[in-house]
Amino acid sequence: METSALQLPSSVAEIIRRQARATPNSLALTYVDSVNELASSMKFTYRDLDIKSSRTANALMDAGVKAGDRVAILAHNNPLFFEVAFGANKIGAIVVGLNWRLAPIEIEAILLNADPSILILDDGLTELITSSTRESFQQKQIKMSSSWEVVVSEASDIDPMIATSPEDIAFILYTSGTTGVPKGVQLSNRNMSYSAWISGSAYNFSATSTNLVAMPLFHVGGMGYGLSAFFHGGHTVLLKEVEPKLLVSSLEFFKITHVFLVPAVLAMILDTTQIQDRDFSNLELLVYGAAPISESLLENALQILGCNFLQAYGMTETAGTIVTLPPKDHDLRGNENKILRSCGKVLPWVEIRIVDPKTINNNVAVDQQIGEVGEIWTRSEQNTPGYRNNELATDQAITKDGWLRTGDAAYIDENGYLFLFDRFKDMIVTGAENVYPAEVENVLASHPQVAEVAVIGVPDDRWGETIKAVVVSRSGEIIDSEELVNFCRDQLARYKTPTSFDFVKELPRNASGKILKKDLRAPYWVDSERQIS
Repeated sequence: METSALQLPSSVAEIIRRQARATPNSLALTYVDSVNELASSMKFTYRDLDIKSSRTANALMDAGVKAGDRVAILAHNNPLFFEVAFGANKIGAIVVGLNWRLAPIEIEAILLNADPSILILDDGLTELITSSTRESFQQKQIKMSSSWEVVVSEASDIDPMIATSPEDIAFILYTSGTTGVPKGVQLSNRNMSYSAWISGSAYNFSATSTNLVAMPLFHVGGMGYGLSAFFHGGHTVLLKEVEPKLLVSSLEFFKITHVFLVPAVLAMILDTTQIQDRDFSNLELLVYGAAPISESLLENALQILGCNFLQAYGMTETAGTIVTLPPKDHDLRGNENKILRSCGKVLPWVEIRIVDPKTINNNVAVDQQIGEVGEIWTRSEQNTPGYRNNELATDQAITKDGWLRTGDAAYIDENGYLFLFDRFKDMIVTGAENVYPAEVENVLASHPQVAEVAVIGVPDDRWGETIKAVVVSRSGEIIDSEELVNFCRDQLARYKTPTSFDFVKELPRNASGKILKKDLRAPYWVDSERQIS
């Protein structure tokens, strides 16, 4: 189906309904959980997935779930996510994807904000549910995934056809807040429908495409990108987890044509044994994003994989990609304009502006000139309508005339290319995960021996960035690092826990007393290829 002729679906459920009518016997989804079971992986046709999602819809209604209610999922990647995504949408319910890498106390905070009617829990993740969470769910329901499968199998397979609208919320995906409080990004049917145009016009998906989905489905880079092939009647191969050997074997065995990876994962697969001997001749496009990429990694990947590369810039609040650097701009020869250091150009239906940060607090947002750094603002029908139960954060992020403040600093050159310059919020991107220093600092500052702390991102060969804490102790002596690590892990996800600590007598500050994190970061980034231009 050509993108120009592709009609945007009115809802997420309409995606599976449409393809079940058009190509019911085409292969829709293959689930892979082991490198030893590639040939015997679980498979679903479009008819299978439509029926299974209808059974899920009816099972949810039988459990008392209504339109507008939240359905939370805490599980590793598996077909359950898509079954619930399509099934919940068929009755107008909202899917809340939970990050299983978070600490139990963080998951509890998200559940309190989301207030779901039901929680579907992976049998192997029960330790992530606190006793207080279980108590609060006494009046609701926690369903183990294995027992939920039985309930679904006994439900009616007739599509309930509950009326929904493009403005109805389909997903709530949680991101870390600058203060450490998770924010639930609400994404509507209309927001998600633009994945159809992105996957067609930018990624060139078709009915013959085979898409590898390895990123976690609780992220927009997993669920948003994961819907790409379904829009076009193509085949989706879903991996249980990002494991390099499994990923490389799947690329070859299933003759993958499209894949999205973050740079850290791309580096991992290039380091796998005998990667040069693999057959990637079917691979048409590798989409990468969510973190800076070094030119050496990109050059190595281009040589080994031999496919087209496309960089994508976006965020959860924009339902994914809004800026792309297409394959034609990935020419490593010469490149005098350094286009490869840019994120690319904005998609045709998206507006973008670079705003002078000094003018924002005066309620008169003035655009910067070409080449001048400012904050990225964007406006399109991909923008979230707001955060779940957080009016203050919504008002701070979205202007009255619909502009979304991204918090990212950038400039646009004379040819329309967007160059990220820095992150106003000091966000650290480690692997595919966003970590806000304030969240980690709040935890460390509560340690009885810590007087002051500043958290920064420093270069890491595997993850792109890793977390360093610069600490001033109350006694003036070095605190045992292992003690601080364990202290953090009790309250934070492992990926948010600092991997190293520096102990200093005082933190550098400017005249107004603000900690100069730029000065703290500088010694570590001065010779790094990952330095953002």
